[in-house]
Amino acid sequence: MKRPWHLHSVRVRLTLWYTLALTVVLVLYAGGVFVFLRHNLSAELDRQLREDFEVAEQMLERTGTGGVRWRTDPHHEEEEYVENSQWAEVWNPEGRLLYRSPSLGKVELGPAPSFEPQGHLASAATRLPGGIHVRLLNGSYVVDGLPVVIRVARSEEPLRQELRKFLLVLALGLPLAVGIAGLGGYILARRALAPVSRMTDQARMITAERLGERLPVENPEDELGHLARVFNETFTRLERSFEQMRRFTADASHELRTPLTAIRSVGEVGLREPRDEKAYREVIGSMLEEVDRLSRLVDSLLTLSRADAGYVKLTPERVDLAELALEVANHLGVLAEEKRQSISVETMGPVYVGVDRLVLRQAIINLIDNAIKYSPEGTCIRVVVRKQLGRPTLEVIDKGPGIAAEHRERIFDRFYRVDKARSRELGGTGLGLSIARWAVEVHGGRIELESEEGRGSTFRIVLPAPENAQSSQPSPGR
Repeated sequence: MKRPWHLHSVRVRLTLWYTLALTVVLVLYAGGVFVFLRHNLSAELDRQLREDFEVAEQMLERTGTGGVRWRTDPHHEEEEYVENSQWAEVWNPEGRLLYRSPSLGKVELGPAPSFEPQGHLASAATRLPGGIHVRLLNGSYVVDGLPVVIRVARSEEPLRQELRKFLLVLALGLPLAVGIAGLGGYILARRALAPVSRMTDQARMITAERLGERLPVENPEDELGHLARVFNETFTRLERSFEQMRRFTADASHELRTPLTAIRSVGEVGLREPRDEKAYREVIGSMLEEVDRLSRLVDSLLTLSRADAGYVKLTPERVDLAELALEVANHLGVLAEEKRQSISVETMGPVYVGVDRLVLRQAIINLIDNAIKYSPEGTCIRVVVRKQLGRPTLEVIDKGPGIAAEHRERIFDRFYRVDKARSRELGGTGLGLSIARWAVEVHGGRIELESEEGRGSTFRIVLPAPENAQSSQPSPGR
């Protein structure tokens, strides 16, 4: 059962991370805007106080009794006391109050300010009775020859009210914005990851019996499209591997059944009626031939099985490829002589490689044995050892029937035969070339085939050049 809001869901985790990141960004942005707004409002309030101070300088005049007054009737020019009123006080240097705005009533703006040099303005903040916050600006001035200290004040309540409104908007709008963004992020994540859900459903349907199915690729250019393509390529390789495994199992079963059936048939015929010693020897000889074929097949299967499992451990050593080819040719010379064939090893000198001698020897044996089986009687099988483009190369050249183009790609597959009837007649298992290819590739080399129908084939082993290979003087061909 799908649980879309389960915390293990990728879309939920993406939404949570997106919402958290957006919340942090919005909080930081709102904090920056709040600081900027408060700074601007405070600067505007300070500017207004300086304007009030300049107005007071122009509007104050000295009285005949040594005091100061507003040039016009303050009772008609100034408003009654309200929270956002403007106020002014005038003090003499001795700290005696000379004038105060009528709107202040009995409210005190604070103790007498100190007398500073003219032109010096000092600002301060205080809280009046009733909880009203005000901003003060003090400065010295001379009114008609009388030195005084002027104090102007403005309420901070309009500033604070604006900031409270802004915080209220943030408190109401920020959660709403985060919620809408989170919902939108979840919808986007769900739509973006919808192909993953479809790929999951399709992948769940792919089994060993349905390896032909593939994941949907909605957009080959995005990351999910690349992922689907990689999975499809993996399924293709799996399908090919399963097909090869099925074919290998079927071929192996058939190959094992053939000698076992032959052994049983020969045994039943031998036991059907009494025979003389010679007849029994022929029966036992036939059975031993099938046993020998069966043993070779089992040995080949075990070799390939160990190779596939990676159990074969190589023991690299410095080997003369020409000498190894000559050794194999001498070893298989008896088989060639039975068909009146000859094996010629051609080389201009030692060609050193760093390989496991026994493993590479098996590859050369399989190639030469294959050439002996399919070459006509009285022909010569050439084995050419040389360096080609700096890489050690061994070629086995026969004059057999050749291999058609449609068979060349699969000639190294296990149990694959161009002519199955003739291969069994010659005692082949269909695994020799597969073992040869593995033995070469495990050393980092490759095996190539050049063939033309009716003109023979050339199997070429190309090995990597050894790091410490030493060149030698040419010697006569062998």
